[in-house]
Amino acid sequence: MKAKFITLFLSLILIPVLIFAQSDDWSPPNFSERQSDRNRMVEDQLIPREINDQQVLDAMRETPRHLLVPEGNRSRAYMDSPLPIGHGQTISQPYIVAFMTQILNLDQGDKVLEIGTGSGYQAAVLSHITQNVYSIEIIEALGNRAEQDLEELGYTNVNVKIDDGYYGWEEHAPFDAIIVTAAAGHIPTPLVQQLKPGGTIVIPIGGPYQTQTLMKVTKSESGQVQTESLMAVRFVPMTGEAQN
Repeated sequence: MKAKFITLFLSLILIPVLIFAQSDDWSPPNFSERQSDRNRMVEDQLIPREINDQQVLDAMRETPRHLLVPEGNRSRAYMDSPLPIGHGQTISQPYIVAFMTQILNLDQGDKVLEIGTGSGYQAAVLSHITQNVYSIEIIEALGNRAEQDLEELGYTNVNVKIDDGYYGWEEHAPFDAIIVTAAAGHIPTPLVQQLKPGGTIVIPIGGPYQTQTLMKVTKSESGQVQTESLMAVRFVPMTGEAQN
């Protein structure tokens, strides 16, 4: 009888500890719907174009792009093309999302800032690689919808803020990596300031609705900034202070 009482007592102590440990250990949600479409997207669009970071490939296979675009475009979600998401904005083609993510060279514990939440797809991809994702959207309706969709899909580790992304998110700085998904006329100084030494920014630079240049910006351990041109791209323009 005494042994049974001790066993019951220990189990009552251990159960709350186990529950706490599970709730504190976040892992990305799993989706099986349209898995074959995502596999085909990776095999046909990404791997042949030198997307070879396994973390990025896995994230692209796992993220349900079709659930993060307007319902009328879901049949086209895994095609090699951008899609409109309302309010004059677009979601980049899968290859560009994967390419920009690969450039960041993320580790699991890195803290990432995204400028331009849009539909939430890029943030969801990032969250399969690291659980420290912060995203800013200047268009309130888009940001609110993305935040709700991400939460409903189980991406509870993506933090969304409605604000002008030009100024970054100082409260959570410094960041290991920053990704900008709209074209700016120049590299925003606040983003460089909020980047950790050794960190990377990937950002399209150029005029609105024209061919722009995707730039890789790195900050050395001593704080020196270097830029590298990667490819020609076309993004919708960054609004707010970036227009000035």
